[in-house]
Formats: sequence, structure tokens, C-alpha cells
Amino acid sequence: MVFVATLFAAFGAPATAQDRLPPAPYAYQQLADPAKEAKAKALMETLRCLVCQGQSIADSDAPLAGDMRHEVRTKIAAGESPDAIRKWLVARYGNWVSYDPPFDGATALLWLAPLLFLAVGLWLAFGRLRGGGGGEP
Repeated sequence: MVFVATLFAAFGAPATAQDRLPPAPYAYQQLADPAKEAKAKALMETLRCLVCQGQSIADSDAPLAGDMRHEVRTKIAAGESPDAIRKWLVARYGNWVSYDPPFDGATALLWLAPLLFLAVGLWLAFGRLRGGGGGEP
């Protein structure tokens, strides 16, 4: 029993402690300068939440998305360009963080799969229409 309690304390406590931290200052607070906030918002809408995966960091309530919003706003307030911030986030989290990943060896299937499925579908439809007339001797 003591062994189980020790395991829970060792492995369970760090996981629950993460959500008890207060949110980063700019996680839910906009920048005072409307132009800088507009830049930050535009960038945040193009970045994927790594927890939710279907939402941008601008729309997500996940703590990690809040931390990412804070980083974006802090860097925009410091005068960094959105492209530099995007590159920093991609270097930190990988291409997955971007809704528009670059075409390279790792993302080739992502970009080419829709075209491949379209070609296979057209090939199947053409073959069915061509050979499935019925009634001819």
C-alpha cells in the first residue's frame, strides 16, 4: 500500500501541479497597442494548438495555448516580426504548430495525398463509366 502511494505521489503530483499554475500574463490579456494586438491576433490564428489540434491558439482554452499566446504577444510587444516568431515556434514545436506547413520530405504526403485520392477516384469513376455500360453483346 505504501508503495502504491509513493508511486502516485511521484508520478501523479507533477501532472496535477501543471494546471495549478496561474496563466501567463498575456494569455488572456490583450496588448495595449491595437496595431500590435492585431498583428499578434493574426499570427495566433495561423498557429495550431498542440493540445486541441483542431483549434488555433487564439481560440483554444488549453493552458499550453495560453502560454503560446503569451509568448506571441510578448515578442510582438518587444518588436519582433511575426515571421521571426513563427520560425521560433516552429523550431521549438515543429512544423505541426503551423496550419500552413512548408513542403518538404516530412510533409510531402500531407500535401500530395489529396491529389493522389482525387486521381484514384477519377480513375475508378472513368473505369466504371467506360466498362459498365451493360446490355451490349
